[in-house]
This record gives sequence, C-alpha cells and structure tokens, in this order.
Amino acid sequence: MSHKDVVISGFGGQGVILTGLVLGKTVSIYSDGYATMTQNFGPEARGGACTAQVVVDDKPIRYPYVRKPDILVAMSQEAYEKHCRNLSRDGLLLYDVELVSPDDGINGIRSYSIPAARFAEELGNPMALNMVMFGFLAGTSSIVEPEAAKKAISVSVPSQYIELNMTAFDTGYKYGKGELAREAIEKTVSTLQRS
Repeated sequence: MSHKDVVISGFGGQGVILTGLVLGKTVSIYSDGYATMTQNFGPEARGGACTAQVVVDDKPIRYPYVRKPDILVAMSQEAYEKHCRNLSRDGLLLYDVELVSPDDGINGIRSYSIPAARFAEELGNPMALNMVMFGFLAGTSSIVEPEAAKKAISVSVPSQYIELNMTAFDTGYKYGKGELAREAIEKTVSTLQRS
C-alpha cells in the first residue's frame, strides 16, 4: 500500500463517517499501515452534507488532512459536485449510479459506478449502502484486503448487524472485481481490433 488520500462523501444518515472509521481501522489495526481520519458534516443530523477524509500510508503520516484526493467515494450528487474537480490527475471516482450523475468533467479520471442503494434495498436494509460502497472500494482498488476489512467491520457495527454488513461488503467487492474484469476484457478486445 502506498500513500492515498481518500474522500468519502454523501449526506448524513448514509454511514459516511462509519465507512471512514472502518477504512482507517482496516489499514491501521488489521493491516500493516497507518491511517488518519477527519470528518465534517452540516448542522443537520440527517440529510446534510457529510464527509470523511482518510489518509492511509505504509509509513507514519505527517500531515493528517487530504490535500488532493486520490480516491473519491461519492454517495450523493452534492458530494460529487463538491469534490470531483479536486481529484488528482490519475484519481479514482467511485459512485452510486442511481444517486450520482457525473458530467463530462471526469475525462481522464478512472471511474466506476455501482447501484449500491439498490443492492442495499435488496439486502433488506438501505442503511447497508455504506458497506456496499466500502466493498466496492476494496474491489476496485488495492487499498485494503477483504479479510482485513471484514475484521474491521465485525468490531465496528452492532452484533445484530454484522452479518448484514458482511454481505453488503461482499456484494460491493464482487461487483467491483467484476467491473475490473469487464474493463480488462474491453481493453483486450480494443487492442485486438486495432492490430
């Protein structure tokens, strides 16, 4: 794992802060890395803008704030609009396809979408959206290993919700791996067609 600045953003009630905490625990407690997290949110408990900024590294972190995100996890249109333009040139945008409509400004940025809110509904609890997105983050990037992430989840949510959150994580992870596989196939086909 190398240094990564991660912004997880949405609105209050989506579990944004919990996702940041679980990411930080995964890296700093259940992996061999370091992590810091800062958070900010609007005055409303639910519905207001909410952001977790997580810095991860394999070395001690000297500056705990995100300067220019390498990864943006957007769970609302407002979150996307606020943070997308700040993504690093080779950044990664992950978003819920039913909650975010990206514009043409994401050219050059790798982006993957997932119907996370729908998956959470299908699992029987819309509150599982955040763990679907966390699994998607793990599946599309090398930032965390799934085994370490599951350990962090198991100690971060109430016991009656552990199974739900594990299933939500697995759903996002598998979908993310599938997106990478589809992208690899498309690149191979494109290369073959050009030659």
